[in-house]
Amino acid sequence: MKGIVNVISTLVDEVKFVVDADGISMKAVDPAHVAMIEVDVGKGAFESYSAEPAEIGIDLDKVKEVLKLAASGDVISMEQDETHGRLVFKVGNITRRMNLVDTSSMSDPKVPQLSLQAKVDIVISELQKGIRAAETISDHIALTANADSFELSSEGDTDAASLKLEKNKLLGIEASTEVCSRFPLDYFSNLVKAVPADTNVRIELDNDYPVKIAFDLAGGNGTVGYLLAPRIESD
Repeated sequence: MKGIVNVISTLVDEVKFVVDADGISMKAVDPAHVAMIEVDVGKGAFESYSAEPAEIGIDLDKVKEVLKLAASGDVISMEQDETHGRLVFKVGNITRRMNLVDTSSMSDPKVPQLSLQAKVDIVISELQKGIRAAETISDHIALTANADSFELSSEGDTDAASLKLEKNKLLGIEASTEVCSRFPLDYFSNLVKAVPADTNVRIELDNDYPVKIAFDLAGGNGTVGYLLAPRIESD
């Protein structure tokens, strides 16, 4: 639960979940239209699950407050109170009721189908190291991939930092030619920090195209797809 909420809240504060008998899903674009996220969580991710088709608008900051009440391993119960238009959370002996958010103004963004040249499979902890090295250098980050290595680098006016991983240090890499794109570091950093520890992540890249980051959650019962627009320098 924490993993799902943390990942989504890197982009938006309020979200529309589409619920049906098989699970929940959501799509959202950040207010600046720089990044997009798509999440699907199957019913197998839950201790128990029962639902009829519905759209539920949720304030994620309020859900975070509920999660702070739960210790590791606690089971959280969620139920829609249709009579009062609320979502009811139960954590142990605590019950929290919150009003649902109106979903009428929330868009249903279309996920672009991209065929990107390079694919890199990496453990999230490696990416997090590169982010920590880059954060004090610049406000953007470059991702470079070729058949033999993947590099994450940042260059400022006076300093530079990079993390380069050869093929044998990665879970996998496919690239027929070298590709490179630059991205806003704050967006990339916020997502990478929110991904649960020990998660394997797939990064798909191309020259001056959005980067696609995909990974599983909830023991493989959930999937996350994240797209971040490139930062293209003007001549």
